[in-house]
Amino acid sequence: MDGFELEVSGWGSGEPIVFVQTALTADELLPLAEEPQLEHGYHKIVFHRRGYAGSGPLDGPGSIKGDAADCYALLKAMRVDQAHMVGVSYSGAVALQLAADVPELAHSLTLLEPPPVHTPSSSEFRGANDRLIQARRELGPAAALHEFLTIVVGAEWRQVVEGYLPGSTAQMERDMVTFFDSDLPALMDWRFGSTDANRISSPVLHIGGSESGQWFAEVRELILSWLPNTEDVVIDGADHSLALTHTSEVANALADFLGRHPMSS
Repeated sequence: MDGFELEVSGWGSGEPIVFVQTALTADELLPLAEEPQLEHGYHKIVFHRRGYAGSGPLDGPGSIKGDAADCYALLKAMRVDQAHMVGVSYSGAVALQLAADVPELAHSLTLLEPPPVHTPSSSEFRGANDRLIQARRELGPAAALHEFLTIVVGAEWRQVVEGYLPGSTAQMERDMVTFFDSDLPALMDWRFGSTDANRISSPVLHIGGSESGQWFAEVRELILSWLPNTEDVVIDGADHSLALTHTSEVANALADFLGRHPMSS
């Protein structure tokens, strides 16, 4: 692929669904892709971005636009002209950017709580990420990762994340330099607004958790203001980890949305 390689898995037949890899937890959307609600009528495509798992290394600084361009190049190489796009957190930003840059590619767009970098509380979110980057510089990536996940998940974060996604602890530890040195700066540099959103022509679904907090409540309101026809699902009791903790409920919402927006239409 034009000088770089992305590791990709695909299975099933029918309308393509592209599960865009998020930051840090490379296979966060894999359990969703494997849900039985999406078993029939869909060709599932799951890939790893540069610097993750079996994909090639990142050449130069990362960027949301660059990740979107990589995804587009991958689909062109696979001869996929149109697909349903799914993104969570960081990859929600990538999916938004791709749907704006190549509107004809995204037949539909499903977003699970994109990052709050353009919301009223964005300064708090940016400050938290700046502290993460500083911890990585001062303590090293392993210590910074432990500190971050202890705050987000708890002291027993290894057992918790392994319970939801076996093998993810080792994967995060292998790929943590990409997370700290590429993904976080890329997210802080991402520029996207209503003018960009206006280029998106596909049906849009936003799925959020009732317990995700103020940052992501503001993200939901922002998406609904940028894209007023967005369909909105809030999963009771879920937080920002909803793709892993409430996978079946997310799959139900996604399957219902895709069923009402088939490519044949």
